[in-house]
Amino acid sequence: MSEQLKQLINKHQTTLSAAIEAIRTRHNWSPFQDSPSSKFHGEEKPKAGKAAFVARCHRPFDLKLPGINDWVGAEVSPFTQEPLGITYPACDPQAIIAAAKAAAPQWAKTTAETRLAVCVEMTEQLYARNFEMAHAIMHVAGQSYTQAFSGSGPNALDRGLEALAYAAEAMRHVPASATYSRNFAGEQVLLTKTYNLIPRGIGLVICCASFPTWNAYPSMFASLATGNPVIIKPHPNAILPMAIAVEICREVLEKFGFDANLITLAVDTPSKPIAMTYIENPAVQIIDFTGSPRFGSYLESTVKDKLLFTETAGVNSVVVASVDNLQESMRAIARGTSLFSAQMCTSPQVVYVPKEGIATGTGTVSFDDVAQTLVNEIEAIASNAKMAAAIMGAIQGQVSLNVVASAHEQAQAKGLRILREASPYQHPDFPNARTLSPLVIATTPEHQEMYAQECFGPVLFIVATEDADAAAYEATELARTKGTISCYMYATDDVYVDRWLDAYAQAGANLTLNLTGPMWINFAAAYSDYHVTGLNPAGNACLADLAFVSARFRIVQHRRPTTGAAS
Repeated sequence: MSEQLKQLINKHQTTLSAAIEAIRTRHNWSPFQDSPSSKFHGEEKPKAGKAAFVARCHRPFDLKLPGINDWVGAEVSPFTQEPLGITYPACDPQAIIAAAKAAAPQWAKTTAETRLAVCVEMTEQLYARNFEMAHAIMHVAGQSYTQAFSGSGPNALDRGLEALAYAAEAMRHVPASATYSRNFAGEQVLLTKTYNLIPRGIGLVICCASFPTWNAYPSMFASLATGNPVIIKPHPNAILPMAIAVEICREVLEKFGFDANLITLAVDTPSKPIAMTYIENPAVQIIDFTGSPRFGSYLESTVKDKLLFTETAGVNSVVVASVDNLQESMRAIARGTSLFSAQMCTSPQVVYVPKEGIATGTGTVSFDDVAQTLVNEIEAIASNAKMAAAIMGAIQGQVSLNVVASAHEQAQAKGLRILREASPYQHPDFPNARTLSPLVIATTPEHQEMYAQECFGPVLFIVATEDADAAAYEATELARTKGTISCYMYATDDVYVDRWLDAYAQAGANLTLNLTGPMWINFAAAYSDYHVTGLNPAGNACLADLAFVSARFRIVQHRRPTTGAAS
């Protein structure tokens, strides 16, 4: 091992050890600062990051990839609604796969501790470029500047580092060698056994448009750490963040003497999708997919001879059975459903409220009063342009506008009450930003077909149920049959809560209880929160646990009689 690699291992040993300790104890920890405030970063880094993003626009993004046969790119900023003008190398899939296969043997034979150290170095270098990444995320996904900096930067890197910690744990569970001794028919047999960790094969990471890095980082680091080359397939509407990430990772690999083609980028266009070309190639043995339930379900039903990890989407519900403080509880829900205009896999979509009302700290409140309080809290965000910009951001694509328009049309056709019309807010910094605040519809369980599917956009349904138990029953059934990633409940009766906890668990639904205050109800903390359970239709993978990494390598052994032993 070179002195350079020894120094790299020593450099990152403390960070990796702390990450391992964090996943064991589930406590709050991060090596990264997730606030973009200049008091942490100084005045120059934010300016340099924005300048770097601006310099990317209206020019080719050359990654020096193999097999380039075209240049494509049609990203449009949700904030300016103007093209970024960046083109990316579109490569022959066979050339990309051949390059990954050629890079694989050296990486596979590298020690696990070296691969882990190189990957931790990648997270560090990605963090160093986070101001540039924040602007890239903003102008392809529509996240607010603060959310793009934190949620798609340090919070996503934490998920990546979390995957590295689990990879370290999984690989350390396998000893390099062992001595075996046993008496057979009066004769002592002594064997030396050697255990080799063999990478599964090329990993394909298929990214979504709204949060490309948050799922990509843990997937790509889980595969790289366990010895597998990685091909990143970004959404055609959100290529730039992953192109930057691939560029940085390739630079790190080259710096430490490894083939840059251990990580490559596979871009395509909506009219000529390329994912299946990679999925069907025998060399691709690991597929990480984040995206639509339709394609995710297709992969789950057809991919049989490869390792497949999916996170798609579900219907996230809130049960409001009783509260101490109605306004604080409704404010928490309003913030959760307004965050990034409900374009998040954890966004609340359906709020169940007993039709006869609920008990509060100041007496019984009617269904209509609960609903109106929630609407008022949403309006408080939407009517404050500065607050709305920081929380709601922009609408990523036309598909979310279509979702809202369809929900509105259906509600009118069914004669349902529209408690709040969806309406744009005026962004203070980007006058042409594509914005939309939540549409709120009051309904009943007889119209379940409207809300029992994911609405990826700012739509909130408030459903009047027979009573609190009926609310929890429908919420858990919805999770079990349609999938969910995050469920929420407000209830002051511990007996009621205890009665339903097991039903949520059996539905594979992660549940947040009675959370109010400054923390977002849909914030998922790396090292502490398990994101997705794999127990309902919203996905088969968990970010992160040992199962997320342990099958990315297999164990092959050889054994022989120990020198001097009877054979």
